[in-house]
Amino acid sequence: MVGLTTYVEPTRFGVWAVDAAVLHRSYLDCVVRAGGVPVLLPPVTDGHAELVSTVDALVLVGGADIDPARYGRPPHPATVTRPERDAFEFALLDAALAAGLPVLGVCRGMEVLNVALGGTLVQHLPEVAGHAAHQPAVATFGTTEITLAEGSRAAAILGRRTTSHCYHHQAVERLGNGLVPVGWAADGTVEAVELPAERFVLGVQWHPEQVGDDLRLFAALVEAARDPRHRQHRTTRAGRQP
Repeated sequence: MVGLTTYVEPTRFGVWAVDAAVLHRSYLDCVVRAGGVPVLLPPVTDGHAELVSTVDALVLVGGADIDPARYGRPPHPATVTRPERDAFEFALLDAALAAGLPVLGVCRGMEVLNVALGGTLVQHLPEVAGHAAHQPAVATFGTTEITLAEGSRAAAILGRRTTSHCYHHQAVERLGNGLVPVGWAADGTVEAVELPAERFVLGVQWHPEQVGDDLRLFAALVEAARDPRHRQHRTTRAGRQP
C-alpha cells in the first residue's frame, strides 16, 4: 500500500463548490500500474505515526510552495504557500523516516525533503537560471534533460540520462543534512537528491507521473515497499499487498 499526500483546495463537484482533499489521478494510475495500491492521505489530522503505520511507502506529491519561514527567508512575491499542508507533510515525513519507510518526493515533495532536513530553496528560479525552461508557461510542462550520477539509486533506476517533465519555479539552494545531489539539468539546477543513509529515500524535482508509459520510479518504490527490510515498521497483515 502506497500512501500519497493530497491537496485541500476549493473544488467543484457538480453543483457543489466546496473545499476537498484531491489529487491528480495520474499519480494513482502510476501506482496501480506499478503494482501498488494507492492510499490518499489528506492533510487534516495529527495522526502522522498512525498513517505511516498503515502504508508501506510514501509519495510526497507536487503542489504549492513551502512557507519560506521554515528555512528562515521572507517570502518572494511569486511564492504561493499552503501552511496547513506544510505542517502535515513535514510531520508525516518525520514519522516516515523514523519508521524506515521508502519515500519518493515529487517536485514540491523533493523540496519538502530538503527543507525538512535543514536545507534552503531558491524561491524563484528564473531570477537565477535566467530563463523559464523549468516552467515555460502556466499549466505547461517543460521538457528537461537530466544527467544522473553514476552509482546513484536514481541512475540504477533510470540510467545516466533521462528526459523529464518539469513544472517548478523553485529549486534546491543549500542541501539538507545527509542529502546528496544525484541529478542535474543542463543549467546546473539540482533535479534529484537521495538520502544514502536510508535504503530508499529519493526526491526528484520533475513530474514522473506525467509520463504514463514510464513507471520506473513508481515500480522501484513499490519494489522497495515489498522488501522485507522495509517492512519492519509495522506488523505484517495477512493478504496485504504493497
